[in-house]
Amino acid sequence: MVLKVTGSNPVFRLLIVIIDISMSFLNLNNYYLNEVNYTLFLVEYLPVLILILFATFLSVLILVLSYLLSVQNPETEKLSSYECGFEPYEDARHKFSVNFYIVAILFIVFDIEAMYLFPWSVSLSNLDISGFWAMIDFIIELGVGFIYVLYMNALDWE
Repeated sequence: MVLKVTGSNPVFRLLIVIIDISMSFLNLNNYYLNEVNYTLFLVEYLPVLILILFATFLSVLILVLSYLLSVQNPETEKLSSYECGFEPYEDARHKFSVNFYIVAILFIVFDIEAMYLFPWSVSLSNLDISGFWAMIDFIIELGVGFIYVLYMNALDWE
């Protein structure tokens, strides 16, 4: 069986050649009587299956080699706790200030804003007027939220 290799993408052509070799090696062309199912399998499912198998193989290989090639002689100094170059002086379960959590939540909120702004700015020329004003409304709502955060002094550490 020989597949017709078309297109200018060399990665796609290499993938088709690999699929063709693996299909002929496994002799799977006798199992597919319907050409539509065979083409669907080749185009959609087999590359994903090959990628999953390769990623699994590579992950297991890296884990096994790192375990086999590393020197393993644990001693008390290696097994002791280490915190920034000195012995830990407090219990690890002490409570943090609420300000740490507030700053973390605010960072996540405004990071998500940036996540929405980048695709919008790239596709702005393809949007109609409702897409433009929907994002302007989103920016205004986030600006009001930021002004509220500043008004409530949520970022002050005192």
